Amino acid sequence: MIFTDDTTAALGFMAAVADTVPGASESGEDELSSTAQLEGLLDAWGFSGRRDGDRSELDEVRAVRERLRDLWTLERDDMVDAVNAILAENNATPRLMRHDDLDWHIHAVSQDSPLAERMLVEAAMALVDVIRADETRRLARCDADDCTGVFVDLSKNASRRYCSVRCGNRMAARAHRARAEDAAS
Repeated sequence: MIFTDDTTAALGFMAAVADTVPGASESGEDELSSTAQLEGLLDAWGFSGRRDGDRSELDEVRAVRERLRDLWTLERDDMVDAVNAILAENNATPRLMRHDDLDWHIHAVSQDSPLAERMLVEAAMALVDVIRADETRRLARCDADDCTGVFVDLSKNASRRYCSVRCGNRMAARAHRARAEDAAS
Protein backbone atom coordinates (compact mmCIF):
# COMPACT_ATOMS: atom_id res chain seq x y z
CA MET A 1 0.00 0.00 0.00
CA ILE A 2 1.41 3.37 -1.04
CA PHE A 3 -1.06 5.59 0.82
CA THR A 4 -3.62 5.16 3.59
CA ASP A 5 -7.19 4.34 2.59
CA ASP A 6 -8.47 7.86 3.26
CA THR A 7 -5.65 9.39 1.20
CA THR A 8 -6.31 7.00 -1.68
CA ALA A 9 -10.04 7.80 -1.52
CA ALA A 10 -9.39 11.58 -1.43
CA LEU A 11 -7.01 11.35 -4.40
CA GLY A 12 -9.52 9.26 -6.34
CA PHE A 13 -12.23 11.78 -5.56
CA MET A 14 -9.94 14.62 -6.67
CA ALA A 15 -9.36 12.91 -10.00
CA ALA A 16 -13.08 12.23 -10.41
CA VAL A 17 -13.92 15.89 -9.81
CA ALA A 18 -11.08 17.05 -12.10
CA ASP A 19 -12.26 14.68 -14.82
CA THR A 20 -15.72 16.21 -15.07
CA VAL A 21 -14.40 18.71 -17.66
CA PRO A 22 -15.35 18.14 -21.31
CA GLY A 23 -11.90 16.96 -22.49
CA ALA A 24 -11.67 14.34 -19.76
CA SER A 25 -15.24 13.22 -19.09
CA GLU A 26 -16.61 10.01 -20.54
CA SER A 27 -19.52 11.86 -22.15
CA GLY A 28 -17.25 14.51 -23.66
CA GLU A 29 -19.38 17.17 -21.98
CA ASP A 30 -19.13 19.12 -18.74
CA GLU A 31 -20.31 16.60 -16.16
CA LEU A 32 -20.50 19.20 -13.42
CA SER A 33 -22.97 21.62 -14.94
CA SER A 34 -25.95 21.00 -12.66
CA THR A 35 -26.59 20.60 -8.97
CA ALA A 36 -27.98 17.12 -9.71
CA GLN A 37 -24.68 16.09 -11.31
CA LEU A 38 -22.78 17.42 -8.29
CA GLU A 39 -25.09 15.55 -5.93
CA GLY A 40 -24.58 12.35 -7.94
CA LEU A 41 -20.80 12.71 -7.81
CA LEU A 42 -20.82 13.35 -4.07
CA ASP A 43 -23.11 10.36 -3.50
CA ALA A 44 -21.01 8.08 -5.70
CA TRP A 45 -17.89 8.93 -3.70
CA GLY A 46 -19.60 9.03 -0.30
CA PHE A 47 -18.50 12.61 0.33
CA SER A 48 -20.03 13.50 3.68
CA GLY A 49 -20.94 16.72 5.41
CA ARG A 50 -22.89 19.84 4.61
CA ARG A 51 -24.49 20.22 1.20
CA ASP A 52 -26.42 23.31 0.22
CA GLY A 53 -27.47 21.97 -3.19
CA ASP A 54 -27.73 25.41 -4.77
CA ARG A 55 -26.18 27.11 -7.79
CA SER A 56 -23.75 29.09 -5.65
CA GLU A 57 -22.31 25.88 -4.19
CA LEU A 58 -22.03 24.39 -7.68
CA ASP A 59 -20.15 27.47 -8.91
CA GLU A 60 -17.75 27.26 -5.96
CA VAL A 61 -17.12 23.55 -6.63
CA ARG A 62 -16.51 24.27 -10.32
CA ALA A 63 -13.84 26.79 -9.26
CA VAL A 64 -12.33 24.15 -6.97
CA ARG A 65 -12.28 21.74 -9.92
CA GLU A 66 -10.00 24.08 -11.83
CA ARG A 67 -7.76 24.50 -8.82
CA LEU A 68 -7.54 20.71 -8.41
CA ARG A 69 -6.58 20.31 -12.08
CA ASP A 70 -3.84 22.89 -11.57
CA LEU A 71 -2.59 21.19 -8.38
CA TRP A 72 -2.38 17.85 -10.17
CA THR A 73 0.39 18.97 -12.50
CA LEU A 74 2.61 20.87 -10.07
CA GLU A 75 6.13 19.78 -9.30
CA ARG A 76 6.65 18.60 -5.74
CA ASP A 77 8.14 21.82 -4.30
CA ASP A 78 5.54 24.00 -6.03
CA MET A 79 2.83 21.68 -4.74
CA VAL A 80 4.06 22.29 -1.18
CA ASP A 81 3.45 26.03 -1.53
CA ALA A 82 -0.01 25.46 -3.01
CA VAL A 83 -1.00 22.92 -0.33
CA ASN A 84 0.24 25.16 2.47
CA ALA A 85 -1.73 28.07 1.01
CA ILE A 86 -4.95 26.01 0.90
CA LEU A 87 -4.50 24.83 4.47
CA ALA A 88 -3.77 28.38 5.69
CA GLU A 89 -6.65 29.97 3.73
CA ASN A 90 -9.09 27.56 5.31
CA ASN A 91 -7.68 27.55 8.85
CA ALA A 92 -7.29 23.79 8.62
CA THR A 93 -6.81 22.00 11.92
CA PRO A 94 -6.40 18.25 11.44
CA ARG A 95 -8.42 16.02 13.72
CA LEU A 96 -9.36 12.37 13.80
CA MET A 97 -13.00 11.57 13.05
CA ARG A 98 -15.16 8.50 12.69
CA HIS A 99 -18.51 8.74 10.91
CA ASP A 100 -20.84 6.80 8.70
CA ASP A 101 -19.19 3.42 7.99
CA LEU A 102 -15.67 4.83 8.09
CA ASP A 103 -13.15 4.10 10.81
CA TRP A 104 -10.81 6.79 12.20
CA HIS A 105 -9.51 9.15 9.55
CA ILE A 106 -8.44 12.78 9.31
CA HIS A 107 -10.58 15.81 8.61
CA ALA A 108 -9.10 19.28 8.82
CA VAL A 109 -12.22 21.44 8.62
CA SER A 110 -15.67 21.07 10.12
CA GLN A 111 -18.28 18.91 8.37
CA ASP A 112 -20.44 22.06 8.48
CA SER A 113 -17.95 24.07 6.39
CA PRO A 114 -18.94 24.89 2.82
CA LEU A 115 -18.55 21.97 0.39
CA ALA A 116 -15.95 23.67 -1.81
CA GLU A 117 -13.80 24.45 1.22
CA ARG A 118 -14.01 20.87 2.48
CA MET A 119 -13.15 19.51 -0.94
CA LEU A 120 -10.07 21.72 -1.23
CA VAL A 121 -8.84 20.91 2.27
CA GLU A 122 -9.42 17.16 1.81
CA ALA A 123 -7.39 17.39 -1.40
CA ALA A 124 -4.63 19.32 0.34
CA MET A 125 -4.48 16.81 3.19
CA ALA A 126 -4.18 13.94 0.70
CA LEU A 127 -1.47 15.82 -1.17
CA VAL A 128 0.45 16.20 2.09
CA ASP A 129 0.84 12.41 2.09
CA VAL A 130 1.80 12.37 -1.60
CA ILE A 131 4.46 15.02 -1.02
CA ARG A 132 5.81 13.39 2.14
CA ALA A 133 6.09 10.05 0.34
CA ASP A 134 7.77 11.79 -2.64
CA GLU A 135 5.20 10.16 -4.92
CA THR A 136 3.94 13.06 -7.03
CA ARG A 137 4.62 10.87 -10.08
CA ARG A 138 1.52 8.93 -8.96
CA LEU A 139 -0.60 11.94 -9.98
CA ALA A 140 -0.68 11.29 -13.70
CA ARG A 141 -2.22 12.72 -16.83
CA CYS A 142 -3.72 10.48 -19.48
CA ASP A 143 -1.34 9.75 -22.38
CA ALA A 144 -4.20 9.61 -24.90
CA ASP A 145 -3.70 12.48 -27.31
CA ASP A 146 -7.39 13.40 -27.23
CA CYS A 147 -7.93 13.20 -23.46
CA THR A 148 -7.17 15.65 -20.67
CA GLY A 149 -8.02 13.17 -17.92
CA VAL A 150 -6.03 12.77 -14.73
CA PHE A 151 -5.73 9.75 -12.48
CA VAL A 152 -3.95 8.31 -9.46
CA ASP A 153 -1.47 5.67 -10.58
CA LEU A 154 -1.47 3.05 -7.84
CA SER A 155 0.21 0.41 -9.99
CA LYS A 156 3.19 -1.34 -8.44
CA ASN A 157 5.78 0.35 -10.66
CA ALA A 158 3.88 3.57 -11.49
CA SER A 159 3.64 2.59 -15.15
CA ARG A 160 -0.04 3.25 -15.88
CA ARG A 161 -0.45 5.46 -18.95
CA TYR A 162 -4.16 6.01 -19.46
CA CYS A 163 -6.97 7.30 -17.26
CA SER A 164 -9.29 4.50 -18.30
CA VAL A 165 -9.47 1.24 -20.19
CA ARG A 166 -11.50 3.16 -22.78
CA CYS A 167 -8.57 5.50 -23.52
CA GLY A 168 -6.05 2.64 -23.50
CA ASN A 169 -8.14 0.59 -25.92
CA ARG A 170 -8.75 3.57 -28.20
CA MET A 171 -5.02 4.34 -28.41
CA ALA A 172 -4.15 0.66 -28.96
CA ALA A 173 -6.69 0.47 -31.79
CA ARG A 174 -5.22 3.60 -33.40
CA ALA A 175 -1.70 2.18 -33.16
CA HIS A 176 -2.88 -1.11 -34.66
CA ARG A 177 -4.59 0.67 -37.58
CA ALA A 178 -1.47 2.78 -38.18
CA ARG A 179 0.75 -0.35 -38.25
CA ALA A 180 -1.69 -2.06 -40.62
CA GLU A 181 -1.67 0.96 -42.94
CA ASP A 182 2.14 1.07 -42.88
CA ALA A 183 2.33 -2.64 -43.69
CA ALA A 184 -0.14 -2.21 -46.56
CA SER A 185 1.86 0.66 -48.10
